[in-house]
Amino acid sequence: MVNRAQICTYNGKRDGNKCYVDVDGVPLDSRSEVLSVPFGEFEWGYKGTGPSRLAFAILAHHMGDDGRALCLYRSFCDGVVSELPEDGWSISTEAIEGYLERTVDVPMTLDELLQIARDSRR
Repeated sequence: MVNRAQICTYNGKRDGNKCYVDVDGVPLDSRSEVLSVPFGEFEWGYKGTGPSRLAFAILAHHMGDDGRALCLYRSFCDGVVSELPEDGWSISTEAIEGYLERTVDVPMTLDELLQIARDSRR
């Protein structure tokens, strides 16, 4: 996780069809060696591969923990990145922390959870 004393701001902007994302002016690493999604250029404002890539990259940078970011990026994409304004945005480490505090980290898929529920009825 980013040192709580270190406050960062993540910024996204468009230039034509290209999206640029930085952290306090430094380009955000896409972490493509960890999360490989087809056609995964940074995007936002909808649910898809580009927003998923961005959600993972932000969380991986913010948390400093790829494993935890892999567990949470889908929820972060659905709850935050898919809702970001098309033309540009900024999000602070405090806003990310606020979202994470309100999010339940479930270390299993919905199918796995449903199977556990089915098995408990037997």
